[in-house]
Amino acid sequence: MKKNGWLLLLFIGLGLIGGSLLAQWLQAVPGLSFLTRTTDLSWSPAADLIVLSYDLTLRLEVSLLSILTAAAAIWLYRKM
Repeated sequence: MKKNGWLLLLFIGLGLIGGSLLAQWLQAVPGLSFLTRTTDLSWSPAADLIVLSYDLTLRLEVSLLSILTAAAAIWLYRKM
């Protein structure tokens, strides 16, 4: 199978989504709170150019579990 950058991005995205879902499901387990604690990363570029204006907000909630699953997704991609 031919490897390309889009497939790698798909694997990483699915890993992050899977990790965040696992983190939400495991929030009730007290012993795993270090894996499910999230950190918010946000970026909000905005511009008002007389003819065109935009406001974009990108927000990413990252937990240790989502980083681990993204790393596992990269490992799986490399094993293909």
